[in-house]
Amino acid sequence: MIKQLITLGTLFFTLLSNAQINAVTENGDEVLLYKDNTWKYSNESLNETVEILRNDKPFTKEKKSSFLVKSSKTNIGVWINPKDWGFSKSKTDSPSEFNFNHKQLDVYGMLIAEKTEVTVEALTDIAYENALEAAPDIKIVEKEYRTVNGLEVIMMKMKGTIQGIKFIYFGYYFSNAQGAFQFLTYTSQNVFNEYKNDMLHLLNGLTEY
Repeated sequence: MIKQLITLGTLFFTLLSNAQINAVTENGDEVLLYKDNTWKYSNESLNETVEILRNDKPFTKEKKSSFLVKSSKTNIGVWINPKDWGFSKSKTDSPSEFNFNHKQLDVYGMLIAEKTEVTVEALTDIAYENALEAAPDIKIVEKEYRTVNGLEVIMMKMKGTIQGIKFIYFGYYFSNAQGAFQFLTYTSQNVFNEYKNDMLHLLNGLTEY
């Protein structure tokens, strides 16, 4: 099982003026936070963005996904097929609220819910920066906007190496007034194409309730 998890960086705030707040992520990157809940890196080179394409195909939960796993932090939940997927509440010190595991395949998932309000684009940037700490060779393979059960998310797929394991993280990133959410699935690179549909079945269960 892949043990290294991508976590949302914790921000430590220092009030400098009424216009903005200087902050530092747990990775040491300096950022500027504004009253309108937007932010940017102090280092302008890190603010360069890559165009995110839009997939107009609607994504909806599978008919066999009949059990709703509900977050206790917000109104976000995940529909799962209980014949294929098991889940467990994470330990208190874990960044994720729920962990998921496929009952027959070496595929795993996790739901991370944070009450920090941040744009979904910034959320993917933070997730990537944090992933670099665990896997310096990590790369973003694919990134696009999707509509999943009425929610606008960013799908991001990353691949890298952790402790000799070549892995792929394939997940949805979503943000609203209640917080920021990462819903990720992961497996080793050599079986990703074989298990991709199973991973999508889980991801497409993301919903508001």
